[in-house]
Amino acid sequence: MLSDKVINELAAIVGKAEILLAPEDMIAYSHDATMFSHKPEAVVRPANRDEVAAVVRIAARHRIPLTCRGAATCLSGGAVPLKGGIVLELTRMNRIHKIDPVNRIAVVEPGVITFDLIFRVAAEGLLYPPDPSSMKESTIGGNVAECAGGPKGVKYGITRNFVLGLEAVLADGSIVETGNDVDGDMCGPDWTMLFTGSEGTMAVITRISLRLVQLPQTKKTLLAIYDRLEDAALTVSKTMAGGIVPTTLEIMNDRTIVAVENYLKIGLPVNAGGLLLIEVDGVPSTVEENALKISEICRQCGATAVKIAQTAEEAEDLWRARRAIGAAFGRVAPSKFAEDSTVPRSLVPELVNRMLTIQEKYDVPVFICGHAGDGNMHPTILFDRRNKDQAERAEKALEELHFITLELGGTLSGEHGIGFAKAPFLRAEAGETGYQMGREVKTILDPSGIMNPGKMFFYEGKLH
Repeated sequence: MLSDKVINELAAIVGKAEILLAPEDMIAYSHDATMFSHKPEAVVRPANRDEVAAVVRIAARHRIPLTCRGAATCLSGGAVPLKGGIVLELTRMNRIHKIDPVNRIAVVEPGVITFDLIFRVAAEGLLYPPDPSSMKESTIGGNVAECAGGPKGVKYGITRNFVLGLEAVLADGSIVETGNDVDGDMCGPDWTMLFTGSEGTMAVITRISLRLVQLPQTKKTLLAIYDRLEDAALTVSKTMAGGIVPTTLEIMNDRTIVAVENYLKIGLPVNAGGLLLIEVDGVPSTVEENALKISEICRQCGATAVKIAQTAEEAEDLWRARRAIGAAFGRVAPSKFAEDSTVPRSLVPELVNRMLTIQEKYDVPVFICGHAGDGNMHPTILFDRRNKDQAERAEKALEELHFITLELGGTLSGEHGIGFAKAPFLRAEAGETGYQMGREVKTILDPSGIMNPGKMFFYEGKLH
């Protein structure tokens, strides 16, 4: 337990009301959106950068582990305080400091909810494209820490493509500013990208400058239905090879369709083998032309029906189905490995086929969905970890999925991060030299090892 001396030091900075110590609070802050948990010793809720820096200095002086946390929607264990210590909860830092429509930038604190920013900039005729499925709960700081993606990643890119600059508190409590509000470039190495995706292992992000784009004039949302999931996957590669860049290109397999329909009851085609949710945006003439071209590609690849949403309400129903996947899975089984295996777009059909083989080989259900347009797939293995045999088969399926992803030239994580859930496989992706580089960079920035310890390059032991 933290000493009374340390607790009093922390209280002098943030106030007693912003320090949580009750056992029930430690349980609530012990986990993220994974099935793993580890209790902290205290939760500290700073209100601004200076309070963050002061808390970090205390942690550094006493060598107390420090784990940052936003809304804890992370799917790789990134917000789980593996070594106990302090959880630094940043949701009070939720101010949007600036929206500049002329220069198309927003300056925000890490606790801003992603959807709130999207809504605010839309009122200025602007768009912040990264839109993870958790966008109504997740925070911008967490999105940057994990380098989150989202359905619009096909056309616009993921979080790292929109981060221009950061203010961050280093492991000794000093403050650094990286990038700029013009183009994000700076002299020397790109320190902004070093921290983006570093999952709180190198610094605490306290301010973020983000690039915005013009809100598109119009959009169309399409639903393509298939008897075979393989045909839906083939449509993805054919569409991208044809030079059409849709805004989104989402895929769902039969198990996922049924799970979501049972949850929402909105009339999804439960007898389908797979479906694609497609959106195109831009100027009206281009949107109309691209929607027709994509519809034709869908039919050529075996779609039994292609439906175009006729109203905003119809389009929103389709997106509600996509965003409800996580909740729907929770009704199917109590445990899950929610992955984000990402491969080159041309190999999406191959990855889908290999996932179906894994499902049969290990007799575990694989629920397939994801941002197929940029190769960012979300195969989810559902099981009950109280059933030892089932859990062992799920783990074997997960391991094979990771190695197949790397074999296809992909990455373990397109947006969920490594945390500790994927850390046992990180050496296989980074290679021995790259892995050691990661450890060395982390050690230089955090010599005492207090920043989100036990994650990424410093995971210890076997996961399960």
